[in-house]
Amino acid sequence: MPKTPRKSKSPSPEWARPIRELRHELGLNQAELGLRLHYSAMAISRWERGEQEPTNRAYIELGNLAGNPKCWHFWGRGGLHSETLLRVIPEMRERLQRSSFGDLEIVRAGSGARKTHSEKQTLVAIPLLKVVAAAHGETGGHPSNLLSGPVESMIAAPQDWCPNPGHTSCLRVRGNSMTPLIQDGYILAVDSSQNDQIQLNGKIVIAWHKDKGLTVSRLRRFDHTEVLEPENHAYEAITLGAKQRWTILAKVLWWIGKAP
Repeated sequence: MPKTPRKSKSPSPEWARPIRELRHELGLNQAELGLRLHYSAMAISRWERGEQEPTNRAYIELGNLAGNPKCWHFWGRGGLHSETLLRVIPEMRERLQRSSFGDLEIVRAGSGARKTHSEKQTLVAIPLLKVVAAAHGETGGHPSNLLSGPVESMIAAPQDWCPNPGHTSCLRVRGNSMTPLIQDGYILAVDSSQNDQIQLNGKIVIAWHKDKGLTVSRLRRFDHTEVLEPENHAYEAITLGAKQRWTILAKVLWWIGKAP
């Protein structure tokens, strides 16, 4: 009786192999790589088997781990290209074209301090997430999007602007309670590793409430009372307490906005 021929396995997609190779180069198992990227070991396994392609955010984080020059493969899959970086940092265009990236060093997010040549410009790529931090009286996004939300684009920034690049992301502001300091539509860079309320007295923060979503405000401590204080005095401050269950999620590092 003739044997039924076995069905050959379909080849893995071309994006799966570089992920597996990067993990081996870093000397990590799937659980360890998942911890670095804020994904489960099962998700890493599905990526490497070609069963599920990583999100744009995951590709960007893979590129940050890979470092230059392999970062460009992963960033390209996530929608970031070298021409995008040059548009963000236009003053570096001539230097980069002249030196073929010899004076540019891309550091890996979360890799900590690295010694670099004094003439090199060290940059980190920060994802601009499709999530909104609302002003007082508005409703913002969900906190889970600070780690796993979809990516709108990328922003390149000097490393010394991002003390904890693995925990840094960007999001947009909606509303006017922080004017004139921060305008509607501005982009905030936030560090989610800095969330100690005692250390953040007087700082601009991202807070979250289950009914209000993500909110940008200034945290103030007065004796035993904490408030979220707007810059625009036409808006009321929010007193934090048992009845106002707000959580401080991140410190605002810096912000940018287009000129009118």
